[in-house]
Amino acid sequence: PEVPYCNYKLVTNELEIHSLTAELESLKNPQGLGLSSHLDGLREENAKLKYRLNVLKRSLQEERSQCSKTMMNINQRLQEIFGEAIREACPDLENPPLAVTPNQQAKFGDYQCNSAMAMAQMMKSKGLKVNPREIAENIQKNIPDNELIEKTEIAGPGFINVHLKRSFVSKLLTNLLLNGVQPPPLESKKKVVVDFSSPNIAKEMHVGHLRSTIIGDSMCRLFEFLGYDVLRLNHVGDWGTQFGMLIAHLQDKFPNYLTVSPPIGDLQAFYKESKKRFDEEEDFKKRAYQCVVKLQSKDPAFIKGWNLICDVSRNEFQKVYNCLDIQIIERGESFYQEKMTAVVKEFEAKGLVEMDEGRKIVFAPGQQIPLTVVKSDGGYTYDTSDLAALRHRLFDEKADIIIYVTDSGQGTHFQVVFAAAQMIGWYDPNVTRVEHAGFGVVLGEDKKKFKTRSGDTVRLMDLLDEGLKRSMEKLKEKDRDKVLSTEDLTKAQRSVAFGCIKYADLSHNRINDYVFSFDKMLDDRGNTAAYLLYAFTRIRSIARLANIDEAALRKAAETTEVLLEHDKEWKLGKCLLRFPEILQKILDDLLLHTLCDYLYELATTFTEFYDSCYCIEKDRKTGEVVKVNMWRMLLCDATAAIMAKGFDILGINPVSRM
Repeated sequence: PEVPYCNYKLVTNELEIHSLTAELESLKNPQGLGLSSHLDGLREENAKLKYRLNVLKRSLQEERSQCSKTMMNINQRLQEIFGEAIREACPDLENPPLAVTPNQQAKFGDYQCNSAMAMAQMMKSKGLKVNPREIAENIQKNIPDNELIEKTEIAGPGFINVHLKRSFVSKLLTNLLLNGVQPPPLESKKKVVVDFSSPNIAKEMHVGHLRSTIIGDSMCRLFEFLGYDVLRLNHVGDWGTQFGMLIAHLQDKFPNYLTVSPPIGDLQAFYKESKKRFDEEEDFKKRAYQCVVKLQSKDPAFIKGWNLICDVSRNEFQKVYNCLDIQIIERGESFYQEKMTAVVKEFEAKGLVEMDEGRKIVFAPGQQIPLTVVKSDGGYTYDTSDLAALRHRLFDEKADIIIYVTDSGQGTHFQVVFAAAQMIGWYDPNVTRVEHAGFGVVLGEDKKKFKTRSGDTVRLMDLLDEGLKRSMEKLKEKDRDKVLSTEDLTKAQRSVAFGCIKYADLSHNRINDYVFSFDKMLDDRGNTAAYLLYAFTRIRSIARLANIDEAALRKAAETTEVLLEHDKEWKLGKCLLRFPEILQKILDDLLLHTLCDYLYELATTFTEFYDSCYCIEKDRKTGEVVKVNMWRMLLCDATAAIMAKGFDILGINPVSRM
């Protein structure tokens, strides 16, 4: 009953606001109204209407925030408020800059609007010399009535410092406790395709695939949490000339492969053997080419051989995905084979294809390198299959957002593919977001490319097994094996091992290369998963040690006001409510280390709070709990809720006992 009533109130209030606004407009242009006699009366009426309009607007904002179960993005709300004030203060300035950021130092307030300086620069370029401080004062005067701001102050050359209302922040925290961590409302549910992981059949997954898998999965989790419709695609390399030599080798080694499933245990070795023969034996090389032709003409015996090889690889990949808890749909290069001819014809029909020494190439505007859509031997290339994949995602999947998560080395290639797709009119970049999210290389501790001692690429499963081994050593070093059951110990081992590997990757800016070091990632000091997982378990145990169960916390959230009188309570409360703005930033730039930095800041802010503010007071002699400060227990609960959701987006699985 409460929500329909709120909705009814919202609608009636909004209608009244519309009619009042219309009335105000008509009063601004009083045509033919015996002006002088009416003017005073009108001015008075105008003032009354403005007052009523503001009262209504404020009650509308308050009802909105109370009806809504979702978390408010405070930064965005402040931008709306300051946007309105700036438009009122400088109506003639086109697209004035809007800059609102959290304040780094508490003494200057909670947020800061820094638009006045940039606006002064804009005016100066138009020949108007205005002091930025004057602009700031003008903005300050025009701040509309709102539910959020307690007061504003102007500092320095024109910074506007914003102090938030503690009572309102407290309400937002209660909302978070009662409804859980809910994402801000979406304007429209968009379809997102994320292309990530993408290993090659018959080759081992290596650390480059590890980065793509971890980063891509976390991006998908973020979009899913925010309410988008997400398709996770694995664009595996499952087609091409290498399959000719693999099938030829399969025929020689397991001649009865059509009836008896061949025991290919080590596909890597199998690949190396066939490659050696391909390079050294002329007859074998000829047969390999014939096998490619047979495969491409869909000969059933060859398709069966191809499927067998793909399945061996899939099983290997799946072991990695199971460890890292990755959900992904395979849609390899073979899926687009049939679609490539049509793509080439479409480019030809629009006169966009040129001949170059027997090759068919496409030049996209602004790009130095052409795409080769057909080779001189009539075969297709990566360029052709990537165009076909992009076309399918745009037209068949009807994606609004498409993200490719591969190493930065492929950046130029995708830039050309995207430019060609725009040239032929497949999508408008202002409407559809198509983006390459590149990442740097994984380095060893010697700062060189990550290799084994013998110089081979590191097998991913070996790396994950090593992580499990190191994580168990770390837990035993802390005597956890003496207090945890075998089952809890194994859970903690997997949580720490895979959590640390993921976090070490995600906590670095993906654009940079990063150094892989088990010692660093398993260290429980500093910005690591080990530290955060321990901190989380500790926060979760506070209520348990005070014998407060979920039901008691739930009841407290309904009846207890979250007090924010102590500086450290206030700092923690504000930090918790920054979560939606952190997610919005990542949505814009796809840089996940921002979330890691935020979780680390939250954990350290919590520690400051816990050290300064007693949540539970115990008798010094008996150790019995004599007093529980329930509003502080609620702050602990809110911190755990936000951390848990942050872990979930990063793909990290915390445990209740560690």
